[in-house]
Amino acid sequence: MRVTYLVMNVEAKLRRAERSPVRQVAGWSSEWVRGCAPVVGAAAERTKLWWGAALVMAAAGGVRGKRAALSGLAAMAVSEVVSNAVVKQLWERRRPPEEWIPHDDVEDRPDSSSFPSGHTAAACGFTGAVALVWPAAGVACALPAAAVAVERVHSGAHYPSDVAAGAVLGGVGAWAVHRLPYLLRKAIL
Repeated sequence: MRVTYLVMNVEAKLRRAERSPVRQVAGWSSEWVRGCAPVVGAAAERTKLWWGAALVMAAAGGVRGKRAALSGLAAMAVSEVVSNAVVKQLWERRRPPEEWIPHDDVEDRPDSSSFPSGHTAAACGFTGAVALVWPAAGVACALPAAAVAVERVHSGAHYPSDVAAGAVLGGVGAWAVHRLPYLLRKAIL
């Protein structure tokens, strides 16, 4: 009972603290932002952006590109499963209130838990794993990954803390894909 109270108290404090940043980011109304945000959101949907990046790397990057693409896709999958199938099921959090979002895109939000951002977890997992194999390609993926994270707040789908948690889960997914095979081989041999 006490744990539930503490969690609810933390959520209430986070919500109050995140109200202003959500309203500020969601309120960006420049023509450039209003044009790019839906494109970024659509590209990130169902991880199309990362599958496309993996195809380009595999086709143009030789052996290193193929390794980077495979590593990125594996980390993306791990990060998404942990985010969407595990953490979202354990922590139910409502999306930011519609009245905080000054544009009409708020109507297209998912019904699932807001915490954490699965899109951000996938983006950061893919980018982190690619960077560990092919740093230049990882740098090229960093800007789209950041754009996905910002778009999730701008669209009203997530709080900044949801995005931060997704980024951490993505980093853990990238690390796991990169290090666990080595650690398992070492433990077995």
